[in-house]
Amino acid sequence: MNPVIHHITFDCTGGPYDLGLFWSELLGRPLADDDKPGDPEAVIEDPAGGPGLLFVRVGDGKSVKNRVHLDLRPQGRTRAEEVERAIGLGARLVADHTRPDGGGWVLLADPNTSNYQF
Repeated sequence: MNPVIHHITFDCTGGPYDLGLFWSELLGRPLADDDKPGDPEAVIEDPAGGPGLLFVRVGDGKSVKNRVHLDLRPQGRTRAEEVERAIGLGARLVADHTRPDGGGWVLLADPNTSNYQF
């Protein structure tokens, strides 16, 4: 039997708990019950059984471009509404690649400066 992806892990130099709270609010998924401020890691599990997001504090800073990012698809909101909501939660607009026909994407950075796209 083949393995399954259990977590997508993000190294962070800041607080894993704070970053986990941002993603928890953005995705509408709770942090694990035992995660507390100051913990060296925080996790958000997928109630549908997909991979969770694991945030782990590391001592070394980032030295190269991110090679993995999350492409998110809004549900129940337009892309523009979801982008504004993410910015209100602490995300930073990096680039807007929205085309005149409404296609394209918007590149945002989370409070840990990892990029994700809508």
